[in-house]
Amino acid sequence: MPPVKVVLYSKILSMTNTNVKKVKTTDLELKDRLVAVKRVTKVTKGGRHFSFAAIVVVGDEKGVVGYGLGKANEVTTAISKGIEDAKKNLVKIPLNKTTIPHEQIAKFGGARVFMKPAAEGTGVNAGGAMRAVFESVGVTDVIAKSKGSSNPHNLVKATVAALLEMRDAYTVAGLRGIPMNRVFNG
Repeated sequence: MPPVKVVLYSKILSMTNTNVKKVKTTDLELKDRLVAVKRVTKVTKGGRHFSFAAIVVVGDEKGVVGYGLGKANEVTTAISKGIEDAKKNLVKIPLNKTTIPHEQIAKFGGARVFMKPAAEGTGVNAGGAMRAVFESVGVTDVIAKSKGSSNPHNLVKATVAALLEMRDAYTVAGLRGIPMNRVFNG
């Protein structure tokens, strides 16, 4: 088995990565999934002030995904802001039918994620924040493991970073300048 590349991102959607394909929201039927809502408390001399932060993942379940963070004084406003932010950060992920093309490891902050393709009918074997990303992308068969931090913000970012590093066979053949059958058969 070939060695798996570890990806370290300070910014997920940096344009230095050649695989990143930004997507416009026109003509897409996006479904949003709420990953986490966090209550933040600011203590002032007048008492405690509560606000909410919501992280949301949106996708069309056909290979397009984006995530966003919304902050507001009410939960519903925070969620709607998160959805709007996620729609601004949509990217295209290469898929292999119902699974991912190859194994991948990625890291963001303290969160480390590992994912590998699974046979059809396996289902999404992943934790909460990773599961939301996979379902939004349209991956229905994958085995994934999160290590280190379980912070949902960093888990979502690490999962998207790993998915952005995915390359399908057509991309590999194009980069190497070889025909498709040599990609698999050497």
